Amino acid sequence: MMDIAAWRRETRARLYALREALTAEQRHDAAQTIAAGLDRYRTDHKPRRIGLYWPIKHEPNLIPWARERSGEVRFCLPVVVARGQPLEYWDWTPGDAMGSGVWGIPIPARRAVVTPDLMIAPLVGFDQARYRLGNGGGYFDRTLATFASRPFTIGVGHAFGALETIYPQSHDIPMDMIVTEKA
Repeated sequence: MMDIAAWRRETRARLYALREALTAEQRHDAAQTIAAGLDRYRTDHKPRRIGLYWPIKHEPNLIPWARERSGEVRFCLPVVVARGQPLEYWDWTPGDAMGSGVWGIPIPARRAVVTPDLMIAPLVGFDQARYRLGNGGGYFDRTLATFASRPFTIGVGHAFGALETIYPQSHDIPMDMIVTEKA
């Protein structure tokens, strides 16, 4: 019998190493291509409020993209308010005062809880069924499970994160769409 938790830890470590090995230019180019994919979705579907994320562990940095679009759409950032609990999304405009959240991740200094109609989630890996292998805390899936009417979800990451399967568990929720630098 396979130890799925161990497989996920090992797979994350391998994919983190690949992300870390990218040059600054490769990271920048990948983020720009991903942003273009998000713009195509945004143009077609016109979300009013986008739940973004603050990049950690060499995740695609979409903060410059948000800065450029902040006059056209509202943004919010996920905040861990209690370990093991769903995230809250706090209203955020690029340039707002920031504080420090769990793991030192920047969060809006002012708590203003909102609900995004599009949630963008960074992914470490993903499979063809659009299940996402994240950082392992379960926060994103736990948050999605709380919505009566689920926001559209887009997982973003690198194409080298494509896996045959992530061995989804009962708590895993597939993304509606995956965007990488390749598609």
